[in-house]
Amino acid sequence: MIFIVLFCFILKTNGQNVSLFNQFNGRYDFTFIGNTMNLGENNITFGCEDLLLTSSSATLNLNPNQTIQNAYLYWAGSGLIDSNVKLNGIDISAQRSFTNISISSGLPYFSAFTDVTNQLLANGNGSYTLSDLDISSTLQNEPDYCGNRTNFAGWAMIIIYRDNNLPLNQLNIYDGLQSIPDTISIVLNNLNVIDNVGSKIGFIAWEGDSNLDQGETLAINGDILSNALNPSDNAFNGTNTITGSNEMFNMDLDVYDIQGNIQIGDIDALIEISSDADVVLINAVVTKLNNQLPDATVVINSVERTCDSRNVLLNYTVSNLNSTNPLPPGTPIAVYANGVFIAYDETTLQIGIDESLNFQLSIVIPDNIPLDFEIKIVVDDTGNGTGIVTELAENNNTFVTSVSLLTSPTFNNLTNLIACNEGLRRGTFDFSSYEDLIKTTPTDTVRFYETLANANDDVNPILNTTNYVATATPKEIFVRVSDENCFSITSFLLVTRNCPPTVYNYVSVNNDSRNDSFTIKGLRDIFLDFKLEVYNRWGKLLWTGNQNTENWDGYVKDGLSLKTAADGTYFYLLYLNDIDYPEPLKGFLYIKH
Repeated sequence: MIFIVLFCFILKTNGQNVSLFNQFNGRYDFTFIGNTMNLGENNITFGCEDLLLTSSSATLNLNPNQTIQNAYLYWAGSGLIDSNVKLNGIDISAQRSFTNISISSGLPYFSAFTDVTNQLLANGNGSYTLSDLDISSTLQNEPDYCGNRTNFAGWAMIIIYRDNNLPLNQLNIYDGLQSIPDTISIVLNNLNVIDNVGSKIGFIAWEGDSNLDQGETLAINGDILSNALNPSDNAFNGTNTITGSNEMFNMDLDVYDIQGNIQIGDIDALIEISSDADVVLINAVVTKLNNQLPDATVVINSVERTCDSRNVLLNYTVSNLNSTNPLPPGTPIAVYANGVFIAYDETTLQIGIDESLNFQLSIVIPDNIPLDFEIKIVVDDTGNGTGIVTELAENNNTFVTSVSLLTSPTFNNLTNLIACNEGLRRGTFDFSSYEDLIKTTPTDTVRFYETLANANDDVNPILNTTNYVATATPKEIFVRVSDENCFSITSFLLVTRNCPPTVYNYVSVNNDSRNDSFTIKGLRDIFLDFKLEVYNRWGKLLWTGNQNTENWDGYVKDGLSLKTAADGTYFYLLYLNDIDYPEPLKGFLYIKH
């Protein structure tokens, strides 16, 4: 007994429960086409290996004002998956597949799915033939299919079409491969039924038999459905209510009107499918309800940030796509940072069906939120996780993205550079090493500028940092340190000092253009108040010079005339009159003719 219970449990879990596959909201409706491969009902037909076709046809005949939106092809049969078939001679491979091991028979069955929208859009109305669906080898290798009368194969298409004359409907497509005896329960949530006229439910089922009528029911909200082709106790009886056929043989394409079973104002509906004995496989269920609700979604387009600021500008879009009613103005919008509610907004205008509106919201990020955080925006949220608008779907109102606040790059402080005064405070400087010294982040970029405006605008950078000539000092050099988002500006000074002058203490008084005068480099235009005195060896002052006189050329006054000084050694005193040089410089001077 334990073994049997466990075995049945394992078999039961091998199927794929019927669940929501797709939803359409708008002026849509659906229809079925398809056909069986069985030549007769397997419950009463013997010699089943020879009574299965490998192809069959059905006709699509939509009205001129009905436009195909989507078309989904299902094919199914006994045994393992046949993944490759043909539709009107075109190879079709399964995009999705389902398997089920029946509790009753213990045998495997399959169904396969492919979206054939493009093919139907290209061909439109007309005959469609599915071929190469061949399960004969399965039946030959496993005779229990024929013995249990569960040999079947067939195909069906769900066609969703748009008709502008229709009211706004919601279509739900559920699929899987779920077997009964069992009860399949499907709960439709988030309904807002405003008109039950035209409401209907359809299903694709396999292996039903007209001669097995033991408690096969389809119910909605507790009411068992039936129609002229489908008795209340034998829903799975090989019929097609679209064409009125009762010779589908082990497959059902049935549609029921349910406008009397669902009420205006309903917010949910319960669908129940059951069978007491017959092996029935539910492959797809389609519902159409006049259900008018908005469906708000939100997307953050960008988060505009400013360097060193906690103010951000949130650009986002609220949409009402795949809906059947406008989204009302005043729909609340909540913004969270790391899960903390920080800002509130709301829609200002009505957002129509399939429409969107763009919004901007300025937000101050609180100081207790780190620089790197997660920002979440939720439409239809008053700030505490609750909304005020009933929607088709309540689980798609959130958008989350990561944000990093921008900070200007850090930098090391730079010392002022000092160079020798080359005259009138002119100097030559090398600050090429400062590019690396200033950076705290190796990937930052560093540029130097002569003005603050140029540094801010990032124009006219200094290109020669090795031999930069400052024509007047002190000169401020501005440094721009940049990362990929922000920049910082600092500066340092180029300063000149009066370096000790260099004395060339040899004078040749011969007019050969070399050493013709007493030259001191680094003196003129630097020590502007200098005084230079030349003495002979006996201490007699021979010549006095300053910034405004020429260099001494070796001539001395002798009364009213000039004569050259004799060869020999002379002495000089150089008063620089500079705070850094309080004592005069003194030394020897040699004259040679």
